[in-house]
Amino acid sequence: MRIAQIAPLFESVPPTLYGGSERVVSWLTEELVRMGHDVTLFASGDSRTSATLVPGCPKALWRDLSCRETLPHHVALVEEVFRRASEFDVLHFHCDYVHFPLVRRYRTPTLTTMHGLLHPPDLQHFLKTYSDIPLVSISHNQRVPIPDAMWAGTVYHGLPEGLHTFCSQPEEYLAFLGRISPDKGIERAIEIAKQAGMKLKIAAKIYEEDRAYFERQIEPILANNRFIEFVGEVGGRQKDEFLGKAKALLFPVEWAEPFGLVMIEALACGTPVIGWQRGAVPEVIEDGVNGYTVKDISQAVERLSHIASIDRSTCRNSYERRFRVDQMASSYVTLYEEQITRNARR
Repeated sequence: MRIAQIAPLFESVPPTLYGGSERVVSWLTEELVRMGHDVTLFASGDSRTSATLVPGCPKALWRDLSCRETLPHHVALVEEVFRRASEFDVLHFHCDYVHFPLVRRYRTPTLTTMHGLLHPPDLQHFLKTYSDIPLVSISHNQRVPIPDAMWAGTVYHGLPEGLHTFCSQPEEYLAFLGRISPDKGIERAIEIAKQAGMKLKIAAKIYEEDRAYFERQIEPILANNRFIEFVGEVGGRQKDEFLGKAKALLFPVEWAEPFGLVMIEALACGTPVIGWQRGAVPEVIEDGVNGYTVKDISQAVERLSHIASIDRSTCRNSYERRFRVDQMASSYVTLYEEQITRNARR
């Protein structure tokens, strides 16, 4: 099958450090190539892939100091994709909605994975207008705000099997990994660790729009608490060790996170997760099996006292059973075939 993968241009594919969607696109692309498909990746020019790379810009836009507006680059990217649309059996988009107006004007089947939160005031009418464009959700919960959109299927993210190392003997610290943002619940994580009397290591990226929040709310706490360690962004082997050696990963999100990639990364290391009962958390975390889902800080602290009863090999097995990259790729191939058949009938 001739497949085009169209990635957002904010980070390279894969990203050097933080970047969820681009990382998933990379894993999917490489697995599709391994399966024998002819894959073309439309992404930033500093991306690394075994597929054919078509650069949409010289380097990742969030790493390019000369970039002030990201939309023009994505519009140009979409124009190039559709200029070459007849070369592919299917176009798989991961860059939100900028391509929607052109989808109806070309015959090539498309699929669009929604990687973010769906906000009805912005998207309800929009998705109704484009109700013929097939979408993929990354969790069942992601669909809840707009259940009547054109959902073609749900595909959970999947990790390459050798990406993370199973660790059976953790150290005595809790981990928080993500970005500095009120939505990510970092203040909750700090309070949980404080009440549990455990060390907390924070690996997080700080975007400029969140720097004021970090300096006002988080930095003073870090300066006055020797049990909290801020390690900044991590990637590669450092990220693997950070997650694998943790007693547990704290995922106290303040919003309905559509998936939460870090949860399955932790599980792949054998690290249990304590996550809020929000968004996709209950779909990923099996309460009492590979971690705990909780409603508040006191419940999280109480569950932490039982964290040693969660078998770390069971955590690893839950990743292998449900969140492998070959499972993700096979699910997408099935959806590609369905869309090709659907278009042929039309």
